Amino acid sequence: MSIYMAGIDHTKAPLDVRSVFSFTKKSMAKAMEKWKEIPGFSGCVMIVTCNRMELWASVQEGTEPDLFELLCREKGVDAGQYRRYAVLREGREAVNHLFELSCGLQSRILGEDQIITQVKDALAFAREQYAADNVLEVLFRMAVTAGKKVKTEVLLSKKDSSVIHRAAEVLKEEGYCFAGRKCMVIGNGEMGKLSANVFRDEGADVTVTVRSYRSGIVDIPKGCKRIDYAERMTILGQCDYVISATASPNYTLRREEVRAALQKPVIMIDLAVPRDIEPSVGELPGVTLYDIDHFDAGHISAQTQADIARAKEILKEQITEFFDWYEGRDVVEKIQDVKAAFVEDFHLRTQKKTRELGVSLQTENAQALQEYQEYIETAAAKTINKMMFGLRRSISDRAFRECMEALEGLYEKDDYHRQPGE
Repeated sequence: MSIYMAGIDHTKAPLDVRSVFSFTKKSMAKAMEKWKEIPGFSGCVMIVTCNRMELWASVQEGTEPDLFELLCREKGVDAGQYRRYAVLREGREAVNHLFELSCGLQSRILGEDQIITQVKDALAFAREQYAADNVLEVLFRMAVTAGKKVKTEVLLSKKDSSVIHRAAEVLKEEGYCFAGRKCMVIGNGEMGKLSANVFRDEGADVTVTVRSYRSGIVDIPKGCKRIDYAERMTILGQCDYVISATASPNYTLRREEVRAALQKPVIMIDLAVPRDIEPSVGELPGVTLYDIDHFDAGHISAQTQADIARAKEILKEQITEFFDWYEGRDVVEKIQDVKAAFVEDFHLRTQKKTRELGVSLQTENAQALQEYQEYIETAAAKTINKMMFGLRRSISDRAFRECMEALEGLYEKDDYHRQPGE
């Protein structure tokens, strides 16, 4: 089994290129349905965020998939045109990347809070599509656990870490203020809610657009107003700030409709991938348009560098634990086989005495005798399990494998299929 990863992210690809490789949940499900049927594929998972799109695959030995070609084929584009933007990893390099990604070390905003949830959700979605095999299941679960451990033990950022927090910080550094200003947030998803909360906390008068749902029940951040999405242009001209953060494949704001609605200067922030706001909107007089790539993390202090080093030490331990499991998967199967043989051997050796005991007991105690037999067999299984895994942790992998081969030799079928009492 081998682990591969291919994708597009902010380190090599500009926003417009990342937009080409954006996936909705519907399109991800459709793609996974195809990919999991590819010969040699054991499982796949996709991570899709504003800053990256990654396809992860677990494949059988001897299979060398061109994951990026698969992605391009699914998006209907020429791989040769975009391959210079591709990020490709396999084996240990891929595993290291996922663990660092899960705790925010690979994010544009160092230590961002959202990525760990995004990695967790990526696995959950693949699981729903029956696309994640056991290797990817364990890999992603352990990466999420490692991310949580880093978050708990290392303070990577003293501030809230998200792109909208960074956006607010950058705008304040550029001389903008928010108190008493009118702000419209287009979109009420995770990023939309977070944006509304940030600007509300900065003192802005925030209105959130929502879609019309049959239920009529839509939660918006406390202290914010709401309007229907279709009414957004009616208040745009009154706004000092407009933030758009939807998952729509289409523009939420187009040049001509913005031009017609403008009444005063406005700051627009496009946090979506693909873009929510038509880029030419930024050419209109009075409009200052920022996209998600404008907000970089900036200078890394000596303290932060020390925190990063500490985080990597924690991850090193967690990665070692994963590879202990990964490289010993075949050994675990051997342990289970030896354990089963041992329990059968134990059962055969005690069966005669148990029967003799049962004859001497009263009929009403027969059930208790059966339960006792099952109990001691379970106890025997737990004992051998503890012994075997303890041995595996105490000696080298090579030595342990030699021990397992020896034990397997002891419990060949012809050896332990003996008569009771032998």
